[in-house]
Amino acid sequence: MAESLTYGQYLHLDELLGAQHPLSRPEAHDELLFIVQHQTSELWLKLALHELTGACDDLARDDLPLALKRLARVKHVQKQLIEQWSVLATLTPTEYQQFRGFLGTSSGFQSYQYRAVEFLLGAKDPAMIEVLGKDEAARALLTAALERPSLYDEFLRLLARRGHPVPADLLERDVRAAHEEDPRLVEVFRAIYDAPERNWDVYEACEELVDVEDNLQLWRFRHLKTVERTIGFRTGTGGTTGASFLRRVLDLTFFPELYAVRTAL
Repeated sequence: MAESLTYGQYLHLDELLGAQHPLSRPEAHDELLFIVQHQTSELWLKLALHELTGACDDLARDDLPLALKRLARVKHVQKQLIEQWSVLATLTPTEYQQFRGFLGTSSGFQSYQYRAVEFLLGAKDPAMIEVLGKDEAARALLTAALERPSLYDEFLRLLARRGHPVPADLLERDVRAAHEEDPRLVEVFRAIYDAPERNWDVYEACEELVDVEDNLQLWRFRHLKTVERTIGFRTGTGGTTGASFLRRVLDLTFFPELYAVRTAL
């Protein structure tokens, strides 16, 4: 069977290339750009989720080198997601208005894969599951990400197994809750950063986590600036507050102690 398998069959190109269905009437030329942008973003998010889940599993079994390999791949995926905004930014306000009204209540805010990425990185909020309504598959994916330890949880557990004095209550906390900054962790990381030659692999892991967060913040910023140049400060689709909401989320952080330690050094 493999000998007769074609490129198109292997990639299911009929399904993939047939999944773009503009709703505007008459059909707006630029709606295809909008659809492709978001569909490809979801494909990259699917890969990012796959790699982040693998990295969590790697850390749980003390395979830090493999976890770092997966995080390196995540960073490359993030770069693709960041650069995609430059393509969507070619959509002018006038062009967007030609099909915006046909989007109805749909909104990027409803991207459950993006929420799952946030959950795996530690920014958990059970209320986000309710945004998905009756989409059982999406709810199951997000619930699984909510209920498992985050990447940061697994990293802290690995540090504790390596002998670093991570407070026991942080290792036993409810993993369904968002991580909150703890000054005791800053001291744990300061000891690592003060002696990188003795802690090189976990020191490198700390910097990889910071890279991942930096990239996600860059993605958020490019999202914000693309929205501002396309609709200004108007209300977003689906009733979201648009640019004002996106500006607020720039203050959200995943690994606060890895930033706080820089001040403490």
